Amino acid sequence: MFICPWCGTGYLAFRSNCQNCGGPLLAGGQDGTSTLPGDELPIPPAAPRPISNRYLWRLLSTDGWSIAGCVFGVLGLVFGAVGAGLSVGAHAAATALVGIPFLALGLAFLIAAGISLGWRYQEMKKVVGVLREGSPTRGRVTGVSENYSVRVNGRHPWVIGYEYQVDGTTYPGKVSTLNPPGQELQEGLPVTVLYLATHPARSSIYPHP
Repeated sequence: MFICPWCGTGYLAFRSNCQNCGGPLLAGGQDGTSTLPGDELPIPPAAPRPISNRYLWRLLSTDGWSIAGCVFGVLGLVFGAVGAGLSVGAHAAATALVGIPFLALGLAFLIAAGISLGWRYQEMKKVVGVLREGSPTRGRVTGVSENYSVRVNGRHPWVIGYEYQVDGTTYPGKVSTLNPPGQELQEGLPVTVLYLATHPARSSIYPHP
């Protein structure tokens, strides 16, 4: 069986990319990974890695700010539609005083949604860039927590904090996932971290949980 190292999906026959997340699979081994010397930590194939853009949307679907942006968008559409109906309907003269504030609130929600989603989309593009081009190093999990302020399909996202060193400088990082962290992602344990050589502060855990 071939196991996707990016999301854990199993396949009986080899395919170049995971159907679930778009991550690349390797024909050379059952899980497509090798290890960092001495640590037995998995590292990805050599860059550049052909990760599908669909993986970006998978990351967005577990990101708290992206989910909040979608909520703002829905609220904006609802308030905007109600406000527009009250402001331009047959009885607009009598309802405009109520409709205009609703319309303004709807526009405010839509603007907030656009800003939030645009920001997170760009941030997730950076994460995908790290997964495609990043160099591997050894890191350490610094904390694991469940984000109870966000719920996606009845589940709360998990936030995994970690740190790693590049050229003697320690950098922090964190990833969000809907999958409960396994025993290998507990506080204090070593992990493989990918980082950009040109921007060492940009990083991600490999495999991305």
